[in-house]
Amino acid sequence: MDVQRLIDDHPFSAWQWVVFALCFFVVLLDGFDTAAIGYIAPSLIKEWGVTKPMLAPVLSAALFGLAAGALLSGPVADRLGRKRVLTATVLIFGVATLASAFATDIVQLSALRFVTGLGLGAAMPSAVTLMSEYCPGSRRATLTNLMFCGFPLGAAFGGFLAAWMIPQWGWQSVLVLGGVVPLVLTLALLLWLPESVRFMVTRRQPVERIRATLARIAGEQVQGIARFTMTETRVVTNERGGLAQVLARPYRLGTLMLWAAYFMGLVIFYALINWMPLLFKEAGIEPRTATLISALFPLGGVGAVFFGWLMDRVEPNRIVALGFALTAVAVWAIGQLVGNVGALVVGVFLAGVLMNTAQSSLPALAAGFYPTNARATGVAWMLGIGRFGGILGSLLVAQLSAMHAGIGTVFAVLAVPALIAAVALWIKRDADRFADDGEASAGGALAH
Repeated sequence: MDVQRLIDDHPFSAWQWVVFALCFFVVLLDGFDTAAIGYIAPSLIKEWGVTKPMLAPVLSAALFGLAAGALLSGPVADRLGRKRVLTATVLIFGVATLASAFATDIVQLSALRFVTGLGLGAAMPSAVTLMSEYCPGSRRATLTNLMFCGFPLGAAFGGFLAAWMIPQWGWQSVLVLGGVVPLVLTLALLLWLPESVRFMVTRRQPVERIRATLARIAGEQVQGIARFTMTETRVVTNERGGLAQVLARPYRLGTLMLWAAYFMGLVIFYALINWMPLLFKEAGIEPRTATLISALFPLGGVGAVFFGWLMDRVEPNRIVALGFALTAVAVWAIGQLVGNVGALVVGVFLAGVLMNTAQSSLPALAAGFYPTNARATGVAWMLGIGRFGGILGSLLVAQLSAMHAGIGTVFAVLAVPALIAAVALWIKRDADRFADDGEASAGGALAH
C-alpha cells in the first residue's frame, strides 16, 4: 500500500486534526515567545534605565539562537524523526523562557534569549514538516498555511496580553506565561503526537508500527497489509537526503531563492515587531495605544489560509510573489499615516495581512518543493538562513534611529526587502520544473 495515496484518498480524520492542533499550538507559542521581547522592551528601558541601542543584543540574541536551532535541527529531524526533535525543542524553549523572567540584567537576559531561540528555531521546521506529511496533497498548502497562522496569531496575542498584564504584574509575567504553557504542551506532545508515517517508511521502520499509525486514519482498511511503499513526485538525487539533497543541482536555484525570500521577509517582520511600538511612541502616540496598534501587524497573518487555498489551485510561486509586491506598497504607506491614528490602525493591519500572509506561505512552499528524505532539512535551512534577516532587520532600525532618520524614511527602507522577495519567488518558478519527477517511486523506501 502507498501511504501517501492512502492519505490522499481518505477523508481528513479526527486524528489528523489532533496532529494539526498540536502543531498549531507549537507554532502559536513560537510566535508568542518570539515577539514577547519586543512588547516588553519599553518596560525594560524604564525599569533598567537602558537605551534603545543597548537593547539590540537582547533583541538579536534570540534571532541568533533561532538561526542556529533551525540549521542544526533539520538534518537531525530527517535522521532521527520529527516527533523526537519537536518534543525536545518545545521543552527547551519553555524552560528558557520561564528562566528569562528572573533575569536581572542585559547580559543574563541576552544569554537566556539565545537558548530560547535555539528551541524555537528547531521546533518550527519540525512542526511544519510533520504537519505537511499528514496532509492530502490537494490540501497541503491550505492546511499547512492554516497551521502556520498560529505564528502571527501568537505574536499578536502576546501584544494584547502584554498591554493588559504588564501594568498589573510587570514585564516578567509575560515571560512566565510564555514558559509555563510550552511545558504543559510538551506532555501533550509525548502522549498524543505521532511520528510522520512518511518518515517511518523512508527509514524502513517496522510495518506493525506503520500499520498502527495508519489505522487511526483509515481503520480496518490497512489490516493485513504486509508492506508499505511511498511514491515521490520530486527528484531524489541522494538517498541519504539532508543538505546534500537540498543543494543538489535540481534544487539549488530554488533553494537559494527560498532562502532569499524568507530572509527578506524576516528583515521586515522583526524590524517592525521589535521596533514599531517604540517608533510610534517617539512619533507622539501614547505607549499603550502604540502597543495595541503594533499588535495588529502580526494579527494580519490569518490571511495565509486564503493564500494556501489559492496555492493548491494556482501556480503557488506567483501567488506568494504577488503578496510580497503588495507588501512593499503597504509597508511604505505606514510611514505616511503616523499623523492619523485611525488611518494608521487600518494601514498597520492591512500591511500585516499582506506581509504575514506572504511570509507564512513560504514554509508550505518549501515543504512541497523537497522530497521526504530532505524535507525537514529544506524547510529548516530556509527558516534558519531567514533568521539572519531578522537579525539584520533589528539592527537596521537601530542604525536608522542612530542616524535620526524620520519615521517615513524608516518604513520606506523596510519596503525594499519585500520587492526583493517578490523577484526571488518569480525566479523560483523556473526551478520547480528541474525538481519535478512526475511519479518517481521511491522503491527502496519500504517498511519491512
